Amino acid sequence: MKMTLNALALALAGIGMAPAGAQTMGAAPAMDHSMMGSGSMQAGSSAPDVKKPMQGMDHGSMGASPTVSPAEEMPGMKSGTKPASQPAAKDAGMAGMDSGSSMQNQGGTAPADARDPHGYSGGYTLESGPYALPGTRQLRLADEHNFGSVLFNRLERGFGSKSSSTSYDTQAWFGRDYDRLVIKAEGDVARGKLQEARTEVLWGHAFAPFWDAQVGLRYDSGGTEPERKWLALGVQGLAPYWFEVDAAAYIGDNGRTAFRLGGEYEILLTQKLILQPRAELNFYGQDDAAREIGSGLANGVAGIRLRYEINRQFAPYFGVERSSKFGKTADMARASAVSTGDTRWVAGVRFWF
Repeated sequence: MKMTLNALALALAGIGMAPAGAQTMGAAPAMDHSMMGSGSMQAGSSAPDVKKPMQGMDHGSMGASPTVSPAEEMPGMKSGTKPASQPAAKDAGMAGMDSGSSMQNQGGTAPADARDPHGYSGGYTLESGPYALPGTRQLRLADEHNFGSVLFNRLERGFGSKSSSTSYDTQAWFGRDYDRLVIKAEGDVARGKLQEARTEVLWGHAFAPFWDAQVGLRYDSGGTEPERKWLALGVQGLAPYWFEVDAAAYIGDNGRTAFRLGGEYEILLTQKLILQPRAELNFYGQDDAAREIGSGLANGVAGIRLRYEINRQFAPYFGVERSSKFGKTADMARASAVSTGDTRWVAGVRFWF
């Protein structure tokens, strides 16, 4: 069997199909690493001779980077150095910068060549200037100025089944961002007389974003009922989801107490057309027969108005409103043959300046 395999190997070598120097089938042919696989392709092959190494390749190690001669380097490049076009940094740091001295000057005295802070002010300072009053500051921050505003949230005429009247609901303030004087006034006028009115003079202080605490006095007047005076304490602001809230507690003479809660919400149908629901509830701690008010939930009003803002400061509107009396207050009204509720169509204008 061994002789037969040797004879077959010799026959294959004779026709160029076996590598030179093959002895037996069990021994692998020797491989010349200087000739990349060219042993069996010499005879009867038109393939190019690949024995020559690739230019720039070092065959001593596979995968080594090609060797580039100095003549083949890129213009402006020098092996082992930065490009010639890049300026060399000075040993002492950037030109014009002394990092050691700048660090030493922080928190200390200014250097002799420091710029004068008043060199470009034209002679103005915080305490002097052509418009400065004696003992006052010429320049002020934004929260040091006093501002004022007057808002007529409702100035309308209501047409009900029982009667018609003119209503107003206004608020004015003057002061700064954190502290201000606030005046609130609300009432009805019918047949040329003030029927019911509530006026409050308050001091407001901002204690959180969008929220003011208010303390002051409330005065009730109008009609034939006796007047009432109250100490007021409340909050006003913008609740989450953009609800405008006005809540206040009151303490009057003879142990009287009251609580008022009002809220509004604006639905922007367009940038100028706005739908505004509104509601208000009034609670009292004890009966007040002179003003026909009972303890508990006394009365409330709810309505909706659609306004069109000709501009942000002037907006006519129309809507509908329902006012009702509850509990003991409703019982007193029935005893006096007075209606306990009424629905009115309203039309008016909202403006501020």
